[in-house]
Amino acid sequence: MDDTQSEVLDIFRRTGALLEGHFILRSGLHSGHFFQCARVCEQMAAVERLASLLVTKLQGLQFNTVLAPAMGGLVIGQEVARQTKSRYLFAEKQNDVLVMRRGFTLAAGERVLIAEDVVTRGGRVRECIDIVRATGAIPVAVAMLVDRSAHEARFDIPAISLLELSFPTYTADALPPELAAIPAHKPGS
Repeated sequence: MDDTQSEVLDIFRRTGALLEGHFILRSGLHSGHFFQCARVCEQMAAVERLASLLVTKLQGLQFNTVLAPAMGGLVIGQEVARQTKSRYLFAEKQNDVLVMRRGFTLAAGERVLIAEDVVTRGGRVRECIDIVRATGAIPVAVAMLVDRSAHEARFDIPAISLLELSFPTYTADALPPELAAIPAHKPGS
């Protein structure tokens, strides 16, 4: 683990954003660990630092808009946009599908960075990529705080993360006994 990853993990632990127990992830999988990024987002100094570290890793990418999926990517997406002086938009669920609402639009050829907090399977990121492409805009890259997919979440654009930390995940019918013995919680993202 390099210095940046150690610092990021320390921020998550210090803010109470890395939880241990029995959790049902947004993907429906179960895990003994959960990244509750909303906890880290309570501390604006932590958000500013995480975004700064992420922006450093984005050097060389050219984009003028940041798009984040609600809810998880909202705060980090806005801070990345602020630090890069980019326009900021977000997608939100409507009838269980991510869409851009509130009059948000993208222009053909507009270069868009997709910002997310934690990626396990990458479903919301893929939805954002599809939204961007449907408008004729160009998805440039995905920027995320945590990639917990164990390199399973693959995109056809570059993916940049601050922390790659994969905890085992399980389907409901394949829980290990020690996890099955703990009541499951769905903390939300």
